[in-house]
Amino acid sequence: MVRSTGETTYFASDIAYHHDKFARGFDRVVDVWGADHHGYVPRVAAALAALGHDPAAFSVVLLKLVNLLRGGKPVSMGKRAGEFVTLRQVIDEVGADAARFAFLSRSHESPLDFDLDVVRQKSNENPVYYVQYVHARICSILKKAKGRGAAAAVVEGFALSEPEEMRLLRQLAKFPDVVAAAASSLEPHRVPIFLMETAGLFHAYYNKHRVLDQEPEVTAARLALVSAVRQVIQNGLSMVGVSAPESM
Repeated sequence: MVRSTGETTYFASDIAYHHDKFARGFDRVVDVWGADHHGYVPRVAAALAALGHDPAAFSVVLLKLVNLLRGGKPVSMGKRAGEFVTLRQVIDEVGADAARFAFLSRSHESPLDFDLDVVRQKSNENPVYYVQYVHARICSILKKAKGRGAAAAVVEGFALSEPEEMRLLRQLAKFPDVVAAAASSLEPHRVPIFLMETAGLFHAYYNKHRVLDQEPEVTAARLALVSAVRQVIQNGLSMVGVSAPESM
């Protein structure tokens, strides 16, 4: 850990960093590393054990590499030539929302093909647009309903009964468990995947059934349903640091 010159190695600095974390009272330390550093994990764990810390309180998430594409073709990069694309450049080109959602929508154990052209599109091929559009569409529905004097309500003696409504209700009921599982397993991709599934179910429902211009009881119940969808979409997007626009 100490060179012949008396200077410390990177490993010594890493040990000191993690020791300081536990010394400051943290009961769990989670590192995010590239997959090429997998051999470094047992070294750090052994060093922490030697210092009297519980190695089980130290865990590492190893990320697979990202394949940067443009129009389906790889963006050429090379360390030797000093040619590479930084994350800042990606964010400047596609926006923070698109970048965050795309990177978080895959498991850290799976490689990601990040196509710059796709995540800039305003179409259903762009996952973040697909989800955000649901929130914006529902905001538009609720605004129109308010202008007509209609409001969401749970009407006694009336139950939503369409198959698409049942699928949406069952999906919304899963949200707390999805969030808990994402947190406990260190797998944040569960939230974006859930949001994309929810968006798909909403689009299928909206294309088949009208929310407004129904019997008052039906309109009130359906407004309650889409309001719940909007809230869950907003909550999920907020968790992954993505905006929920009210118009698009």
